[in-house]
Amino acid sequence: MAYDLFKMRGRAHHAKEILHCLKNKYFKELEDLEVDGQKVEVPQPLSWYPEELAWHTNLSRKILRKSPQLEKFHQFLVSETESGNISRQEAVSMIPPLLLNAHPHHKILDMCAAPGSKTTQLIEMLHADMNVPFPEGFVIANDVDNKRCYLLVHQAKRLSSPCIMVVNHDASSIPRLTIDVNGKKEILFYDRILCDVPCSGDGTMRKNIDVWKKWTTLNSLQLHGLQLRIATRGAEQLVEGGRMVYSTCSLNPIEDEAVIASLLEKSEGALELADVSSELPGLKWMPGITQWKVMTKDGQWFSEWEAVPHGRHTQIRPTMFPPKDPERLQAMHLERCGEKVRVAHGRGAVQVQGLSCDTLQGEPREPVRSGPTDPAELESKPVGGIDDTEITERAENVENNGSKKDGVCGPPPSKKMKLFGFKEDPFVFIPEDDPLFPPIQKFYALDPSFPKMNLLTRTTEGKKRQLYMVSKELRNVLLNNSERVKVINTGIKVWCRNNSGEEFDCAFRLAQEGIYTLYPFINSRIITVSMEDVKILLTQENPFFRKLSSETYSQAKDLAKGSIVLKYEPDPTKPDTLQCPIVLCGWRGKASIRTFVPKNERLHYLRMMGLEVLAEKKKEGTVLAPESAGGSGPPEAEEAGAEHGVEPAASASVDAAPGPDPAEGTLPR
Repeated sequence: MAYDLFKMRGRAHHAKEILHCLKNKYFKELEDLEVDGQKVEVPQPLSWYPEELAWHTNLSRKILRKSPQLEKFHQFLVSETESGNISRQEAVSMIPPLLLNAHPHHKILDMCAAPGSKTTQLIEMLHADMNVPFPEGFVIANDVDNKRCYLLVHQAKRLSSPCIMVVNHDASSIPRLTIDVNGKKEILFYDRILCDVPCSGDGTMRKNIDVWKKWTTLNSLQLHGLQLRIATRGAEQLVEGGRMVYSTCSLNPIEDEAVIASLLEKSEGALELADVSSELPGLKWMPGITQWKVMTKDGQWFSEWEAVPHGRHTQIRPTMFPPKDPERLQAMHLERCGEKVRVAHGRGAVQVQGLSCDTLQGEPREPVRSGPTDPAELESKPVGGIDDTEITERAENVENNGSKKDGVCGPPPSKKMKLFGFKEDPFVFIPEDDPLFPPIQKFYALDPSFPKMNLLTRTTEGKKRQLYMVSKELRNVLLNNSERVKVINTGIKVWCRNNSGEEFDCAFRLAQEGIYTLYPFINSRIITVSMEDVKILLTQENPFFRKLSSETYSQAKDLAKGSIVLKYEPDPTKPDTLQCPIVLCGWRGKASIRTFVPKNERLHYLRMMGLEVLAEKKKEGTVLAPESAGGSGPPEAEEAGAEHGVEPAASASVDAAPGPDPAEGTLPR
């Protein structure tokens, strides 16, 4: 895999630490490197992307194999991509989320979200302040394709945010949601909406050979109506003063300016096309056009609707043409549409991808709305699926649904699944008087401010095996719209039940996925560790207390057996050491400590601490060998019962594969 463009992502501290590692280690090794008599070009940052978090390189697959330094750099990118800390992404696809200018308090709708690279950018914007575990805002990411929704979940999960919800609807008829505001039902309007619609993709012809084979003018004519319906539905749900970004990867004005012109005309002044040309300094772009013609598949051109024969009216619609009235056309400012973006790479090597980035910003007047505005009158439209699933929903008013259990947000009872759809488990919030919670609260000394009402499970029967958490804003959305929207996934895992939990003071251990959200509320069972301790814990399976520092041992010796938090705090007086805080989930056994950290995350932390992780291909898989790691002796007999399914801190030379459900194993004693 060659990486022509990549960006750092994830929590701000970690993204900056990866950037620091790249600049001060890998890029420096490439500065004077020559391959086949030619100087290797060092990667360069995209000038318009904030904080140098996006970079481009001209390295080809062929050249990567010709130098140990390049191979090492490539392996770093591959491994960090697998960890979710780096994403390989086209430069132009990074632009729409940036133009949304989202902030942590914004309610955001991503209408056509899969596969999720833009969604992850939006989640990062919500968590701009690392000290706030629950931002006021949230992202609702939607896609019409049920299968692609699960790809979207996979991408979003890498950021471990309690503020993301993935839903499955046709974007052109996505239901209007309600929320409870001071005991009163109100319509949910979004502060930011990303409308990255399906398109013909003719702007991707540089890399997509299928476009050359299959493109016809008919593609745009067939998509125009859908694109306009999606954009209209988005504008209907935009709050007064909000911003919506409409984008395609097409250069055809039928998919770009024509959609925007029709939407502006339909809004009757409620929307304006904002000038964003100066919002990303360094980005080269061309203005939108104000005049265009429409061409049929057989090459016939039309410059106005009146000239289109009656027999063509089903194929060509009036909304495809520019407005006739010069004053109205001028007032629309269609030149503000980013018709084509050129992203310059290095010394004259240019990559071009079409991007129509049309930003609609609500004026201080009533937003575009259609249909009933009273929540009691709201009813979701039938949702049409594609490919192998078709979903039909009939929504009923939540307040009138007497059969609905309190705190249970499940799939609509009238939902029909055809062909090979997926049945989702319900979302069940933990009641305030549930006896399950007090032992957890006592064991971890949770702060009184801990929002226990935001805890949920995915089952209504039997033992609760895993506990998840959402923000209070998403809880509000879930409780008030369970009969109206099909939720694929939301929440992050914060606790897992131990199989032998009854033997300990608490039946639930901490989950690494949600530890950064949970940690600010935990006041007990926290062990502060040094960087050397972290290296030992991540490279040895069950290190004895004697292998750890005396400071760590003194903190651990009086703790009861069970789940613990391992916290590394950077030392600002040692700038050459890891400068971002690390929080790990661990287990305090009888005479040792182990970590419960997924393999990719474990390797990420080792790389950030300067341990070179080498890969060696074998038939069985990959052997991982941190160069500077200490040896790992056999674990103690009483601690040999590793918990299946949670990636342990393995021996430096062992590649441990993930197993079954984390809750199904036993723990070291």
